Amino acid sequence: MDDSSSGSSTPRRRMRSGGVALGGMGLLAAALVACGSSNEPDKRCADRVTLEKLNTKECRSGGRGSYYYGGSVANNRVSGGSFNKSAVTRGGIGGHSSSSGG
Repeated sequence: MDDSSSGSSTPRRRMRSGGVALGGMGLLAAALVACGSSNEPDKRCADRVTLEKLNTKECRSGGRGSYYYGGSVANNRVSGGSFNKSAVTRGGIGGHSSSSGG
């Protein structure tokens, strides 16, 4: 006769590590949501004329770049965003960037 199917009255031991792991994952998820829910759009440094993505130091005082908000970078060129921060919105996890038209 197999002991595992005998319905013995010995209580099963609960593993606490599963609960700890789940709790840790919850904290991580909360931290990610808090970081991703900023109303600040993504920004990167770019040349206003050529739309070339530049090193961040080029956007500091005296540099030739300006901050470009939202959009994306392809072939080292920015697109889909704006140099006007207020024209771009961001909506946390699952959100998207968009430019306002006019």
